[in-house]
Amino acid sequence: MKTILLAVGGNSLIRAGEKGTMAEQLANARRTAREIVGLIRDGFHIVLTHGNGPQVGAALLRSEAGASQVPGLPLDVCDASTQGEIGYILEQSLEGELLAAGLHVPVITLLTQCVISQDDPAMQRPNKPVGPFYSREEAERKRQLGWQIVEDAARGYRRVVPSPEPVEIVELEVIRELVSRGVLVIACGGGGIPITLRDGQPVGVEAVIDKDRASALLASRLGADLFVISTDTDYVYLDYKKPTQHPLHEVSFSDLERYSAAGHFPPGSMGPKIESVLRFLRAGGKEAVIASADNLRDAVAGNAGTHILPDAPQETVETGTLLEFPAGKR
Repeated sequence: MKTILLAVGGNSLIRAGEKGTMAEQLANARRTAREIVGLIRDGFHIVLTHGNGPQVGAALLRSEAGASQVPGLPLDVCDASTQGEIGYILEQSLEGELLAAGLHVPVITLLTQCVISQDDPAMQRPNKPVGPFYSREEAERKRQLGWQIVEDAARGYRRVVPSPEPVEIVELEVIRELVSRGVLVIACGGGGIPITLRDGQPVGVEAVIDKDRASALLASRLGADLFVISTDTDYVYLDYKKPTQHPLHEVSFSDLERYSAAGHFPPGSMGPKIESVLRFLRAGGKEAVIASADNLRDAVAGNAGTHILPDAPQETVETGTLLEFPAGKR
């Protein structure tokens, strides 16, 4: 049975224009669950990861609002909290759809820690906004706590934290064992809880790991047959939102790398997803897909979404011998 590592965004549970009520998130999760159950019917085994941007922002806001009555929570604990929260929503939705389909697939949410390096250059350049917006006066008070604050000219001031690279998944072997037993595992929520080692002991870090980077790492370490990222667009586009915009249906590693270098995928939008699928293929992955959350089954079948493939084997002119180059090794 082929394995798909499916990464769904936190925004797929809270869509544009929604407030993020539990009823809204459950309804959105059920739509995604129906697509996933369709993939299981098609003979695939699923490992599921997810974002948590809106949810962790809400958790930080609640923590601050209640700080006068109960101790506030650090960012890594909010990450852990939202892994459980979103995992519960996804588990309940998947179990309901599996029951309706007459399928018996166990589902589990695994709180996942990802190791980062304190020497990562990103630790010295916080640039990932988290939490609510503040007035100038509130921002100054937060700076006294040692927070890094940046100004958003239109909306006020906001905290920024580092976004380091994940280098190791602590629970990898547990995930691997569960997958081998046929369990649908929900892992690496929100990119995983960032930790590092200090004096040989694991400690949480106030940082945010990009969900797609952590998902690419997990997909590679598990040897997933297919890495799928769901997003809010049907395809990856060149010249996005310009008169010359056009979708990519199938693209090679080298061509996508070239488009990325030309600036088609800004860091604040499609950039991290493109970077992550390139990493997966560079590490030997067979295929990656970026598609809408509503078209996952069609995308995996090859009828929707953008499919990214390793470069074709190259033939030498001198001898005609077929030389196999691992993806991205040129």
